[in-house]
Amino acid sequence: MGTTVSSESPARPTLSLSHRLGHHAGVASIAAFFVICVVAFTISTDTFLTTGNLLNVLRQSAPLLIVATTMTLVITTAGIDLSVGSTLAFVGALAAIALHAGAPDTLVLIGGLVLGGLIGLVNGYFIAIAGMPAFIVTLGTLSIVRGAALLITQGYSVPVDSNGWFVALGREWLFGLPLPAVIAVAVMLAGWVVLRHTRFGRYIIGIGTNAEGVRRAGVNVRGVIIRVYVLSGVAAGLAGLITTARLGSGSSNQGVGFELAVIAAVVLGSTNLFGGRGTILGTFLGALTIAVLGNGLILIHVSPFYTQIIQGAIMLFAIWLNTRIFSPQRRKKG
Repeated sequence: MGTTVSSESPARPTLSLSHRLGHHAGVASIAAFFVICVVAFTISTDTFLTTGNLLNVLRQSAPLLIVATTMTLVITTAGIDLSVGSTLAFVGALAAIALHAGAPDTLVLIGGLVLGGLIGLVNGYFIAIAGMPAFIVTLGTLSIVRGAALLITQGYSVPVDSNGWFVALGREWLFGLPLPAVIAVAVMLAGWVVLRHTRFGRYIIGIGTNAEGVRRAGVNVRGVIIRVYVLSGVAAGLAGLITTARLGSGSSNQGVGFELAVIAAVVLGSTNLFGGRGTILGTFLGALTIAVLGNGLILIHVSPFYTQIIQGAIMLFAIWLNTRIFSPQRRKKG
């Protein structure tokens, strides 16, 4: 008896530790990879770890951080939003045209957010109410919205007057940090609170795990899904406004491939591509990793074409890990 107890008792803490490591393995791995990238680029070039370069990385990655936050919510519901890059371009281009026509800065800001939300509402309607696959719906809106951006700009870049306060949205500083970075951090904190500490966040996770079970519990699943896509559209609209303000112009070419970078950041951060599990901290690390990779490869004079190849390879590897690690666990839960 005594021998049996002594041999079994150490197994319990081992299982507990294994469970904890497994639960946070994705975030830990992307954190380790992020540190490796920072160390590698710090050794490779003298300019990477300078204050100016790090602040520049934060400023440039702000749109990615903002949209990746709401994409985490979308993917946690087992959905996808491929239209965020086109929404960014459309809202940014329309904002530049409106400012060029003399519209008030405040009206342009509010209008841009509302327009992004409306695009998200259209996505949410066809996905939640019409029952169409999210991939097909958002692929369609990607094409429509990008086409609309090309139509209103005729393929030209529209300059923004720098006299108003609108450009401060992308160029101003606050607390010694670029304002876009401050906005991005605020959005990510809000996303973390929503996902982890609100009923709405629990519904999002529940829908990704077992939507029918959540519906039978009395939750308006369709309403939750629609709100998630509206939030994704608003975030893409905000990213478009910030990008236009930072660059000083709006263009239909902005945000090309942006949706891939956003999805890569979310999946790299260990959010389950099949729904039911999302982490804002992991998304934050995933987005910064992509930003650091892009910046570091440029500083060591690697061709930007290789940057795209590396980003695609990392995304493919992340999806493979998602399939191998999370999918079996999901089947066990089922």
